[in-house]
Amino acid sequence: MLSSTSSLKPILRNTAMSIFTILFLLLISTAAEAQRRSSNITLGSSLTPSSNSSWPSPSGVFAFGFFPQHVNSYAVGIFLPDKTVVWTANRDSDPTVPSDVVSLILTPEGRLVLRRRQGQDVDVISPNATIALASMLDNGNFVLYDSESRIIWQSFDHPTDTLLPGQRLQEREEIVSSASETDYGRGNFRLKMQHDGNLVQYPVNTPDAPPYAYYGSQTNTDGNVSLNLGSDGRLYLLLNDTATLQNLFDGGLPTQGYINLMRLDVGGIFRIYSLSLGDLNLTRRWSSTDDECAPKGICGINAFCILLDNKPECQCLPGFFFPQSGNYAAGCSRNFSVQGCSKTDNRVKYDMRTVENTAWEDSSYEILDNMTSEEDCSKACLDDCNCEAAFFKDNSCLKQKLPLRFGRRSPQNSSMALIRYSTNTVAPDFGGDSDRKRIIKNEGHMGILIIGIVLISIGVLSLSISVIFIRQRRKDYMKIGKEDGANFVEGISLQVFTFEHLSEATNGFKEELGRGASGTVFKGVMQNGQKMVAVKRLEKEFAHGEIEFQTELKTIGKMYHRNLVRLLGYCFDGDNKLLVFEFMSNGSLADILFNQEKRLKWEERMEIAQDISRGILYLHQECETQIIHCDIKPQNILMDDNRRAKISDFGLAKLLKQDQTNTITGIRGTKGYVAPEWFQKQAITVKADVYSFGVVLLEIICCRKCVDHSKSEDEAILEEWVYDCYTTGKIGSLVGDDEMVDESEVERMVEIGIWCVQYEPSQRPTMKNVLLMLEGIVEIPVPPNPSFS
Repeated sequence: MLSSTSSLKPILRNTAMSIFTILFLLLISTAAEAQRRSSNITLGSSLTPSSNSSWPSPSGVFAFGFFPQHVNSYAVGIFLPDKTVVWTANRDSDPTVPSDVVSLILTPEGRLVLRRRQGQDVDVISPNATIALASMLDNGNFVLYDSESRIIWQSFDHPTDTLLPGQRLQEREEIVSSASETDYGRGNFRLKMQHDGNLVQYPVNTPDAPPYAYYGSQTNTDGNVSLNLGSDGRLYLLLNDTATLQNLFDGGLPTQGYINLMRLDVGGIFRIYSLSLGDLNLTRRWSSTDDECAPKGICGINAFCILLDNKPECQCLPGFFFPQSGNYAAGCSRNFSVQGCSKTDNRVKYDMRTVENTAWEDSSYEILDNMTSEEDCSKACLDDCNCEAAFFKDNSCLKQKLPLRFGRRSPQNSSMALIRYSTNTVAPDFGGDSDRKRIIKNEGHMGILIIGIVLISIGVLSLSISVIFIRQRRKDYMKIGKEDGANFVEGISLQVFTFEHLSEATNGFKEELGRGASGTVFKGVMQNGQKMVAVKRLEKEFAHGEIEFQTELKTIGKMYHRNLVRLLGYCFDGDNKLLVFEFMSNGSLADILFNQEKRLKWEERMEIAQDISRGILYLHQECETQIIHCDIKPQNILMDDNRRAKISDFGLAKLLKQDQTNTITGIRGTKGYVAPEWFQKQAITVKADVYSFGVVLLEIICCRKCVDHSKSEDEAILEEWVYDCYTTGKIGSLVGDDEMVDESEVERMVEIGIWCVQYEPSQRPTMKNVLLMLEGIVEIPVPPNPSFS
């Protein structure tokens, strides 16, 4: 019996191995088949421009169609369920879909086009043969076939800024970063697989030459080299399609339920990301460099990059400024006019300003050796009318002309950049004291006569200009009154703009920044490109446009606070009613708070919470007229250059009289942030804003929206989930496992938020007490359940 069992063991072992082998081969075959599965798109198929209009792959992981580009516009490409874009059409021109496009259609004639309401169709893809069929594959490849089922075009052969598993960057091919996080046109950086076997990064519009490179694989070799991405995130260079030349990233990332991809980011660094198909969370896994100032040209001309807390910041040279606030890649311009050369005109005065420890592109036209000091180099440049800057290092002085490019600060670099800077212009020198005395003695009477004539002429000219100006202003005011038929808003020290001026400033209201209930906000440029503004245009068909316009003027025309967006001017021209605000370069709090890649640190979020509370406190207690904002939400909190929070959009604000503490009015605000008393038709007080602030504070703490139906039923309503975590001792789960925050600090902030969202207005604190609690000045009692039982 024992002998029989022993003889069966090899047979059983071999049988098991055979079964395992068969199962393994079936698994591979099934996986390969899944990669080949596709959604066939036949002739005549079409999509309409909307964010949900697409042709999905069989599993739904990838889709081809329309996706958001800028604000309220679209582009065409391939994207993942979280709207991560992996391929974009028409990048070399402008990927933005024209506003008169009515459909994306695979025509019966075999063309893939954007069909316009009027005019010619726009080709999305132009293969060399007629299209018979299109497919969106489950591996992210969009494929076009001819009538013989041959591939005539595929997106894997034309990468834009992303590589997917199984996709290659072949010899002499390159990918280019996007212009911004919301503009998928060609950006400022490129990654090229060179014919010499090196994978190299350059700024766009530069030669493939070492002085312009800022990353290289150092794999110079003969043979065909390609960049490849594996399904587990492994990124490697392959030689002649057979041998691994170099592993850039070893991979090993999870594949079940994940999509791994490589992307050349807007900032010029290529990285590996993983998208979890469960919670649609995009996570950064690897970067080609941790130095975000490494990409050359990240700050544009006449600007240099510095690292602050390992994040890139751009600074201008002395005497320069950013003409496009927030667009650092556009570079810096002079804030003074070039008046001439001090060597030939002694009225012109310049000196040299020093920028230490910086590296730049060297385009010197003259090199002076044996310079003993920075002062000698500065003098040599000042004495040369062609010299606008100089680099001093190792006793050498390198004269430069502007613009300077590829600047960055490096503590290890001892080079100094010396910049010519205008100080002042002095009066002309007419000679020495003896000469002047002689002129006065011999020609005194003539001088008095000349001075008298000049003064009389100036007086007459000034009077004429004043009369013309007054008449013109009176004409403008009369024109406004006649065309509008409404009372002119008086008592506001704001600039009055014409509609034509604002139309020109916004380039015909082309670039939309945002849209609200009462109107649309556009980006504008004034003062010869030196000042960015935001122009809010009230919609003509908006029923309460007139009321909204008057409200915004009366509310914020006289206000000024560091945490309120400032109103600069307005246009009151018939049906055209516009407001001009200061431009906020970092968008809204919502843009940052609900974006995982832009997630702020705890300390930054708490500073933002205090900024918002100070702004609301000003409206409630420090204003001449008490104001209830009525629509406090992250979309109405804008962020300036320094990420200081400022409250905006007073179109729904309610002004109270001096002896008034509450008001009865129709419901205002946004769902999720509206206080319960609005629905009960109770008197509305400033406590309605306190409730809205409490909701925003909880969102700031948890970095999620107040209502999220993708969450479980217990977590969908933020304030209910927060209170449950608070009472069950699960405070740590509110900020996530990836953030190290003192739990007692989180608990304190949660308590403030719970007090603010109490059902009864009388139980909510005033904004003064809210700010004191945020600053840690007053004790916070244990809050009751905020829900109404």
